[in-house]
Amino acid sequence: MTKHLLMFAALACAAPAMAQDAIDPANLTATVRTMTDDWFQGRAPGTLGEERTVGYLVGRFQALGLQPGGPDGKWVQQVPLLHTRLGQPQQLELATPQGALPLKLGTDTYLSTLRADDVARVANAPLVFVGHGVSAPERKWDDFKGQDLQGKVAVFLINDPDFAADHDEKVWGKFGGRTMTYYGRWTYKFEEAARRGAVAALIVHDAEGVGYGWNVVTSPGGENYGLVRKDGSQTSLALQGWLSHDVSDKLFAMAGLDLAKLRVAARSAKFKPVPLEGVTLSAAIPSAHEVVTSQNVLARLPGTKRADEVVMLGAHWDAYGQGAPDAQGRIYRAGANDDALGVAGVLEIARRMVAGPAPQRSVVFGFWTAEERGLLGSEAYAQDPVYPMDKTVANLTIDVLQTAGRARDVVLIGKGQSSMEDELLAFATKQGRTITPENLPERGLFYRADHFPFAKRGVPVLLMMSLAGASDIVEGGRLAGQAWIDDYTGRCYHQACDAWDAKWNLDGAVQDIELLGAIATDLANSSRWPSWKPGSEFAAARGKVGK
Repeated sequence: MTKHLLMFAALACAAPAMAQDAIDPANLTATVRTMTDDWFQGRAPGTLGEERTVGYLVGRFQALGLQPGGPDGKWVQQVPLLHTRLGQPQQLELATPQGALPLKLGTDTYLSTLRADDVARVANAPLVFVGHGVSAPERKWDDFKGQDLQGKVAVFLINDPDFAADHDEKVWGKFGGRTMTYYGRWTYKFEEAARRGAVAALIVHDAEGVGYGWNVVTSPGGENYGLVRKDGSQTSLALQGWLSHDVSDKLFAMAGLDLAKLRVAARSAKFKPVPLEGVTLSAAIPSAHEVVTSQNVLARLPGTKRADEVVMLGAHWDAYGQGAPDAQGRIYRAGANDDALGVAGVLEIARRMVAGPAPQRSVVFGFWTAEERGLLGSEAYAQDPVYPMDKTVANLTIDVLQTAGRARDVVLIGKGQSSMEDELLAFATKQGRTITPENLPERGLFYRADHFPFAKRGVPVLLMMSLAGASDIVEGGRLAGQAWIDDYTGRCYHQACDAWDAKWNLDGAVQDIELLGAIATDLANSSRWPSWKPGSEFAAARGKVGK
């Protein structure tokens, strides 16, 4: 990184100058266009693109006059990652009572691995349908009922048991209704399968339940990343992934089962796992694997009175790197909105804070690696924090901002979780905007961005993510907001077309960045400690703070 640092610093200084008290869309555009240039190769962790990205970001922080915020006075925190990529299958099929069901990788199923094996292998492993795969004692819910999953393939439904329930069903509201809990996330389901010793885990894909189409599921192209465990252990899952909706229906029918009826049965606390009698999975897929050292980038603006207390702002620098050419021949999936625009927003907040009076509390700016691979960079930080969690006042995260123009409202993610929503309301009101609770809570966005590892450790959080619901756009209303979401998630989310566009209207993004910056600045100059609301699953992790 260091040999290129002067060049990166020059890039950092190339953004247009502007008044100290304004966030200019041109400044955001300059950062986004730089980070999505082909020279950064789509910003995948562990690549030359990462080296260039990290150097560029360090240069930007240096140009602002910030201090290194990482361990031992460094700009970066190292994050060892296991990087895997599956090749073409030597074998991949399901045996059923009605004969073999070959599976086409990428069409019928999507698979990856987080084991350092040369071949991801599963041999005649029986399949067991475990419903939504939820083990939630506090809700008196257990989908497993003692089922032994050792050496078996666990088959899950996505989302929570009450996601598709009607209001008159007993389960309705048990898991928040349409609002996804962490039990509904695919990450939880894979974790639960591994805890129970399964050799593979497959989730039935439903676009409505997961919040995106099959194109998003397959976008990693068989590639995966995981944190390297300090004890050297590995997950029990040789393979993890998804079955397409159509193949799932066909498979259950070939096993003499009706998946539609099982979906209804899985909405009852009395549900018991259902073995797919006579169905086994056999797979042998070559797997390239390596351990790469990726990096979080951290900078610090020291506080004047309570420097040990930290307000943290963050975004993720990584995207999806190189992939197959799209219709326009673009090979880099560089994430202009997801999350170069978020990075640009955090840099703008940092610039304004540096230009203003020094804060009483310290402010830390974090750019995380491997968010797209499962929030790995922020999770690595949370496991080994540079600044104690009980001294971290709050985490504020930007991840995808709408580019359709000014909005009359701001979308709240995680209603009822913490007093950070009260902060949001107060400062949005000053902007003349209202608060709209996320109208797509089934997408579980509260669990899908880099604030979440902090929430799990009890730090109150606030996420700005425009995918959570249709904004009330000044020109076009909520219909325009929904049209933006539909277009972005339907065409460009995790694809090469998530690229800077001259048609972007960043006025709404500026509103959200100003809002988040105002909240962070106020917290950094107060003695206030945000808190979790009664009933939040994260309240117990907070403990005593401010001592």
